[in-house]
Amino acid sequence: MPKKQIIGRGPIGLPFCEGVLVGDTFYLSGSIGFDRETGRVVEGGIAAETRKAIENLRETLAKAGMDLEDVVKVTVYLRNMEDYQTFNEVYAEYFPKDPPARETVAVSGLALGALIELSFVAVKQ
Repeated sequence: MPKKQIIGRGPIGLPFCEGVLVGDTFYLSGSIGFDRETGRVVEGGIAAETRKAIENLRETLAKAGMDLEDVVKVTVYLRNMEDYQTFNEVYAEYFPKDPPARETVAVSGLALGALIELSFVAVKQ
């Protein structure tokens, strides 16, 4: 069995990593639209938070030598299903063709009051 490799560390004091690489499969932890420089969720609503969450995950993918075309599974947590349409519009900008498998669920709350959290599973092509 391939050995697991920890990629990136979570924020100081929090017990998680950015992702775990096992062989060619990369399991990424959830990401909100968190700006690492300011330490806050970005302003601008669901569209801005979705873009930032995807960009954060893209940075983590790059640490394992991957990019969005390697993503095979996405889990979406929305605080409000009324944001579903706007989320899909932004999501389609990043996955315009042959999108990964996906599920979307509504949740009652997310870290730092975020409107969205995304997690990816990627396989090195």
